[in-house]
Amino acid sequence: MTIQIYDTTLRDGTQSEGFNLSSNDKIRIARRIDALGVTFIEGGWPGSNPTDAEFFERARDYEWQNAIITAFGSTCRVKGGPEDDSNIQALLNSHTLVCTIFGKTWNLHVTEVLHTTFEDNLRIIEQSVAFLRAECRRVIYDAEHFFQGYKSDPSYALETLNAAIRGGAETVVLCDTNGGTMPWEMERIIQELGTNLAHPFGIHAHNDSECAVINSLVAVREGAIQVQGTINGIGERCGNANLCSIIADLELKMDKRCLPEGKLSNLYELSHFINEVANITPDEHLPFVGKSAFAHKGGVHVAAMRRSVQSYQHINPEKVGNKMRVVVSDLSGRGNIISKAEEHGVEVESNTDVMTVLNDVKELEAQGFSFEAAEASVAMMLKRQQSDYKPPFELVDFSVNVEHRQGRGIFAEATVKVKVDGEILHTAAEGNGPVNALDIALRKALQPIYPQLASFQLADYKVRILDGENGTHAITRVLIDTQNGNKRWSTVGASGNIIEASWWALADSVEYGLMVAH
Repeated sequence: MTIQIYDTTLRDGTQSEGFNLSSNDKIRIARRIDALGVTFIEGGWPGSNPTDAEFFERARDYEWQNAIITAFGSTCRVKGGPEDDSNIQALLNSHTLVCTIFGKTWNLHVTEVLHTTFEDNLRIIEQSVAFLRAECRRVIYDAEHFFQGYKSDPSYALETLNAAIRGGAETVVLCDTNGGTMPWEMERIIQELGTNLAHPFGIHAHNDSECAVINSLVAVREGAIQVQGTINGIGERCGNANLCSIIADLELKMDKRCLPEGKLSNLYELSHFINEVANITPDEHLPFVGKSAFAHKGGVHVAAMRRSVQSYQHINPEKVGNKMRVVVSDLSGRGNIISKAEEHGVEVESNTDVMTVLNDVKELEAQGFSFEAAEASVAMMLKRQQSDYKPPFELVDFSVNVEHRQGRGIFAEATVKVKVDGEILHTAAEGNGPVNALDIALRKALQPIYPQLASFQLADYKVRILDGENGTHAITRVLIDTQNGNKRWSTVGASGNIIEASWWALADSVEYGLMVAH
């Protein structure tokens, strides 16, 4: 059975606090969602703001491969008709093949929000749909607050659906707008509708009770042919139903087709692309598409995974474009260390070397290090265990001086003394801060011998205070991300002195880049 996926990231998603998109952002995201292969992409509400109106104007210039671009709006105003309603006219001016309009289902909204009669509410639903149909638009009808309305007055809630059906709606969508419906209520209500709703219907769930995904799947089991939601579950308040989870569950767990063949593996990339465009931090613990969705940290888990990848994974992560990861920490066992060595191409000579690194990891984490996000530091610990390993440089000493001078302000100067092939190299450099000065001085010493250092870039620098109650005596953890073209690696240092912590992370970063990431 094919299930229609109706994506409303560009409309309902943008109602999320902190999630803002320009017209250009919307076009970029819409093209990626179209490439995934969903059935509908709701571009926005053209009657509500200029950005959405601009999107629809620009969308007409593109050839959409899989999805139908839809415009969203409301029924016409009470005591008026659709023919002179500005919202309805904006829908027509968007020139989309499909229009989605919402209307009131809950009797409380009819009397307390619209301030109209039950009969007039039915009229504006039917007339609005019929008017758009007469203008050659396909219409999807969203029954706002359907489940609250049904609980309050089942017969009237059904009447509102029938009004939309009489008007010519091709699909009526049951909306859990408050996100408060429980799965067993969802199942019961849809079953009670039974033959009284002999028309294609969909589901639009919000996540206020953490039930949006399961409610959407329950509705499909009960006959829904369309699921509305957003990528990553972004949306107002607690979000909408997460299409990444729903699509994966439908295809991999429920044997329902909702994307073209082979498109499911694009899910991970799309999830992270949207976060990047919107400039928001991804939730890496999301099912299926989070970076941590298939990350294994516990030693017992990793040991089992090395014997059978199915032992602690419910699907093959590659099916959704993700991958399995092994995390190294103080909870690790031998399997974590061996897996990390294999991942980084570091040969392990003996079990003794593995246990040495494992014990070092546990001891260092007790001191404030964290290796979960600093895998390059673990790789270097393994590399240094090799009997024939010769480090590219050895630290002799360093010093950093930070000064404020009249007319110049704050500046930092670092001196670094390293040994390479028995030769002592002593350099100094200025920087806009102590870590920058150290970085420049180290590169200045090593670059004549290792010219590839010129392409290494400091991509990120993170500082975390671990025991803030100790004030300025607190342990500081430093994470450094370094990039060389498409390769990126992370290293860690920790100390009561932020300069020393930064040095350990910086030195590991340079050594890893020279010896492993070449």
